[in-house]
Amino acid sequence: MDTLDSKVIAELMVNGRTTWAELAILLGLSGPAAADRVHRLEERGVIRGYAALIDPEAVGCGLTAFVAVTLERPAHRAPFLARVSDLAEVQECHHIAGDDDYLLKVRCRGARDLDRVISNNLKDLPGVIRTRTTIVLDTCKETPTPPILTDPPSVGGFMAGKY
Repeated sequence: MDTLDSKVIAELMVNGRTTWAELAILLGLSGPAAADRVHRLEERGVIRGYAALIDPEAVGCGLTAFVAVTLERPAHRAPFLARVSDLAEVQECHHIAGDDDYLLKVRCRGARDLDRVISNNLKDLPGVIRTRTTIVLDTCKETPTPPILTDPPSVGGFMAGKY
């Protein structure tokens, strides 16, 4: 990825509905050249898709919780991951280091809905030996976009740059 690719990504993260003409002006390219650059980023899997950012509370998902899950053995991973993939309430699933195996971000209507997800969909799976739930009281920062480095990596493998 070069500087122009970084500019494309930064702009599309802020305004995914920008036109080719607007993007071309930002990049100093023609409209077709800007479109071609975006298509290449899509083909390489850098840009995985486009989505509207929805307010969870506005669509009835006012409760957010983080659920740490501990599995008995690695053999239980596949059924657990299959179940998590099927649950719309699970927004994120992270394989983590430490006392637990996975950390889930769950959004649902309320406490009863959260209980259903945990008790009926997670704890009933063979191999799930423990869950630990933290309910979010307020969210001060949440972003769907990763930081984009504007400078190349420094020597030694550490990232030095501005975000």
